[in-house]
Amino acid sequence: MPAQQLAQTRADARGALLFHACAPVSEFSEQWPDGVPVQVHGMDADPFFAEEEGDLDAARELVASTDQAELFLYPGNEHLFADSSLPSYEPTAAHLLMDRVLRFLGKV
Repeated sequence: MPAQQLAQTRADARGALLFHACAPVSEFSEQWPDGVPVQVHGMDADPFFAEEEGDLDAARELVASTDQAELFLYPGNEHLFADSSLPSYEPTAAHLLMDRVLRFLGKV
């Protein structure tokens, strides 16, 4: 949430990477800021991201509201799948996430 809040409220934000979570844009401002690209990454069956918390719905709304947003869904039900220190780590998804992030960072 802090990453999303900063991206939406700091005038000098250059981009945002949201992992495992996405709040409704209205949580922090009226719309996603122009010129700030964003990627949202989560698992398609993660009970927190895809079901209980509404993050997937918020991510889809974000993508529909701007051409600067991308949503990447990975197969699986782990919440923190990119953290190699946790049992929920999914190396295949984490490596793909890292590739996408590095390409994103190369553009901003």
